[in-house]
Amino acid sequence: MEPLIPLTGRVSGTKLALLLGSWRQSGSRHGAADLAAAVELLVLDGRLPLGTKLPAERELADALEVSRTLIGAALDKLRADGLVASRRGAGSWIASPGGRGRDAILPTGEDLIDLAQACPPAVAGLVPAVDAARKALVDHLGENGYQVRGLRVLRERIARRYTERGLPTNADQVMVTNGAHHAFVQVLRMLAGPGDRVLVEQPTYPNSLEAIGAAHAIPVPVPLDPATGWDIVGIEAALRQSGPRLAYFVADFQNPTGLRMDAGSRQRLAAALNRARTPAIVDETLVELDLEGDPADGPPPLGAYLGDLGITIGSASKSHWAGLRLGWIRASEDVIGRLIAARFAVDLGSPVFEQLVLAELLDDGGAALAHRRQETLALRDALTGALNWYCPEWTFTVPRGGLSLWCRLPEPMSTRLAVAAAGHGVQVAPGSRFGVHGGLERWLRLPYALPAERLFEAVRRLGTAAASVAATPATAAPATVQVT
Repeated sequence: MEPLIPLTGRVSGTKLALLLGSWRQSGSRHGAADLAAAVELLVLDGRLPLGTKLPAERELADALEVSRTLIGAALDKLRADGLVASRRGAGSWIASPGGRGRDAILPTGEDLIDLAQACPPAVAGLVPAVDAARKALVDHLGENGYQVRGLRVLRERIARRYTERGLPTNADQVMVTNGAHHAFVQVLRMLAGPGDRVLVEQPTYPNSLEAIGAAHAIPVPVPLDPATGWDIVGIEAALRQSGPRLAYFVADFQNPTGLRMDAGSRQRLAAALNRARTPAIVDETLVELDLEGDPADGPPPLGAYLGDLGITIGSASKSHWAGLRLGWIRASEDVIGRLIAARFAVDLGSPVFEQLVLAELLDDGGAALAHRRQETLALRDALTGALNWYCPEWTFTVPRGGLSLWCRLPEPMSTRLAVAAAGHGVQVAPGSRFGVHGGLERWLRLPYALPAERLFEAVRRLGTAAASVAATPATAAPATVQVT
């Protein structure tokens, strides 16, 4: 049932213009229909909550530097779709999280190919690890089951892996969490608060941006060039000019670009962060998916150059299985102690049995990871082959690791393509999801975590959808999708 009056706060014309950054870019404005679609995308992404009061037509027209006629036509369309409600004397507000007829373009079940999530299935060897963990569980049944720091056997094996890769670590420098995102949120809550700036790469992992926004902190983007990598000079300037409270980097097979920072850049970046005394969260969720060798033979962890300012987070989700829901934080013992004290406000630890399973997997001599890398390499090559066949105009750099390609499209159409792809049974996350203020309409992330035959079929459908997009401008926005 639609609300009769606005339920939440008002968004100003200036703020809404900022949120509509991708629509305002040159070459991406097509009129009232596209403006309505852009507003709908903000609603579907949760950036305009249900009940948010919209600015007056004149105010929004001035902020966007367009005519009131265009604003009126866009609002008329949003009202016709049930997304906006209006009442004389009360103005207009967001009334529904989606327009009519959306179910018709969202296939479900086996026909839907989900390319929004980069989640491989369970690694080979999981069942034997479960059997071994079941036997080991007997030794813990007499305990209370609360493991705020994490099982010592698992922390020792995580610490051993860091040491092998060039970051000497002991078990007391590790805390087990419920996934890497949980780890990120824990550190963010401890080190940053409302109004604090957090330096991030652009593009970057969408869920981290959501967490920063939920903490009422301010993300400060530094462009990451898919061809040349990290702009260390630009990062130094951002550190001086914005004074961030915290920084967040994915140095190994960055999500979504797949880039890996070289050792020299790691040293220069760490030196800049150390000079500014800016703590950095280093996300190593994808580090074990090195498709050209063992990560122990690659560049040292970024945390090795950061000292006590480095807080590294990791996860078993990509390397072993997301169903384990286990991650970890590696930091100084002082920081770990502070995180443990703060954790009681959120949760009381991670499940014991799953920790025992992961401990078994990390003690197999690397067999499970070697098999995972071999499988992932084959899927990467399958996806690149499918793109070269069905979408030859799309360009990309083949990554040396990770789980996704960052594809440059022939025109700014990522959001429109996501809409059209849904109609062809493929779910993708538009490039705007990976930007602080949207944009990135020339880019699309495509994971290679599904079986090869599904990847080929998905790309075939994307090619068909892209052809339709080139001929028809958007009149809708893609539904919200979970991005991992």
